[in-house]
Amino acid sequence: HGCGALKVNAQITAAARAHSAYMAQTGTFSHTGKGGSRFSTRIKNAGYAKPSAENIAWGYQSAAAVVDGWMKSPGHRTNILNCKSKTVGVGVVYSAGGAPYYTQDFGF
Repeated sequence: HGCGALKVNAQITAAARAHSAYMAQTGTFSHTGKGGSRFSTRIKNAGYAKPSAENIAWGYQSAAAVVDGWMKSPGHRTNILNCKSKTVGVGVVYSAGGAPYYTQDFGF
């Protein structure tokens, strides 16, 4: 799609991992996080000034499967193929019952 490669960002990765941990610990599947936070607030609080978008998923048994699912979903696909995004961070945390919770965050 003509987009440049995204750069992995440690701050965005920390925000993504923390949100995955929150979802896994609480069994909550939502873009709303701890304390009612939104993805943009979580990314900014992690030290990255320009949040772009967030994708979440749960239950997929591999990274390839979750990416395939996101690419088949118009909204998630749009986030992944947004050429204005320059950075990315991904987190996956397993619940006590073994279900994986994924968060993919992007920054401008």
